[in-house]
Amino acid sequence: MNYYDYIIIGSGIAGLYTALLAKETGSVLIVTKGSIEDCNTRYAQGGIAAPIGKNDSPDLHFQDTIAAGDGLCDPVAVRILVDEAPDRIADLIKYGVPFDTLDGQVALTREAAHSVPRILHAGGDATGEHIEVTLSRQVRMSSVEVLEYCLATQILLDNGKVTGVRALDSRSGMTVEYGCGSVILATGGAGRLFKYTTNSDVATGDGIALAYHAGAEITDMEFFQFHPTVLRLPGVPSFLISEAVRGEGGLLRNVEGYRFMPDYTPEAELASRDVVARSIVYEMRKTGSDRVFLDVTHLSPRLVTTRFPHIYRFCFDHGLDISKGLIPVAPAAHYFMGGVKVNSWGETNIAGLFAAGETACTGVHGANRLASNSLLEVVVFSKRIVERTQQKDKPVLGSTGTVTEVHSLMPRVDAEIPLRFNLPNFQSLLWDKVGIVRSGEGLTEAANILMQWQPCLPWAIDRPTYELNNMVLNARMMTEAALLRQESRGAHFRTDFPNSSPEWQQHIVFRNEA
Repeated sequence: MNYYDYIIIGSGIAGLYTALLAKETGSVLIVTKGSIEDCNTRYAQGGIAAPIGKNDSPDLHFQDTIAAGDGLCDPVAVRILVDEAPDRIADLIKYGVPFDTLDGQVALTREAAHSVPRILHAGGDATGEHIEVTLSRQVRMSSVEVLEYCLATQILLDNGKVTGVRALDSRSGMTVEYGCGSVILATGGAGRLFKYTTNSDVATGDGIALAYHAGAEITDMEFFQFHPTVLRLPGVPSFLISEAVRGEGGLLRNVEGYRFMPDYTPEAELASRDVVARSIVYEMRKTGSDRVFLDVTHLSPRLVTTRFPHIYRFCFDHGLDISKGLIPVAPAAHYFMGGVKVNSWGETNIAGLFAAGETACTGVHGANRLASNSLLEVVVFSKRIVERTQQKDKPVLGSTGTVTEVHSLMPRVDAEIPLRFNLPNFQSLLWDKVGIVRSGEGLTEAANILMQWQPCLPWAIDRPTYELNNMVLNARMMTEAALLRQESRGAHFRTDFPNSSPEWQQHIVFRNEA
């Protein structure tokens, strides 16, 4: 069995950045189920937040992040995030990430729920792609070994400590095993659970499922962020219309042309994502439409085309000149705030197992992620993971955050399954019952259907069947956590419990007791 100091599962920015740091201290293997370039990071348009502007400060960034998290952020993790941000931005620049500049300075823009402009971007609206391409180029030229088209299927343990990874080679069908000192999960999120999503097909919650089966704690699964503005054109795939479009002055109008956001909140278009997404849902219901419109026609055409070249080009290629016409949009699944529970060093409750990026729940995002904090979280906490592995005689640390109860998944009850399992039915069930606006009745129905579906899933023998099993496991944890949380907080909104409750200022954790 080949042995490595680090095995990193996933090849998005979290996996690539961690690999580049880890190669300085030991041997590294990246295991990725697609190609190294096949990830969600490249679709991150908006940018990366950092308090580097002259009117900004770590304290201000801290306050904005805490406010967005709606009572569930870990303040220790948030303080680490904002204090270490400038140094991590400097690292990205050293690697060659071409952030946009203005008059010789890094250009900053503002996004919803940020009190000042603090969003760095590259290529206008192609930040994720520029970072991912830059880092993947560095990895390709480095000593890091990359195993492509290979799906990690099990974390190997001995006496509760990580010893390696079992993986399935998708091309040969062979199972392979690799030994290691540390496993770092960096597989991204699980947006493919939903009918409408900004995520690519790779986002099936693989890392969370791997961690759960290994006995790691999984937390905050009820908090899934829906992006308010995703292109809604017949026959056109979901395409993100960046938060930054509203940050630059874009206005939301209903199908009758009326600007509706001031009716819902004083912050209007610059309110937090959960508020804007729910407001759009309510407005669509009022007007009997499946979309609203984002209006940038009052902005300078030059600003629109130079600040958002990818968005402009994509829409133009599909017959829409956004500098002259309204952009049809609707919300879609976007980002998992929950995931594998880690402490401020990226450690899980299993020795040698770490998690980074969207797979991890560091406590930074709380109940609702502040826009563009995700890429920053990746570089800050990935750095800390590698630092932690190099500390000598390090004490065993538990995860941070307040936890009052650890749950197991609901036991199966034999009943008639009202809906046949297939991927479209699964994604529609999650969208309709566990989406932007939830209710106890809908969540109970979804939980019971998922409970009945899980034992009927095809045996995991190849990538598609492993992904199906991983998605259903993630869906069960999300649905059952949402059912347990009898309040509304951040991205989790229930019509039967529309207000937040002090007794629910806590975290729901799942752990596999099997």
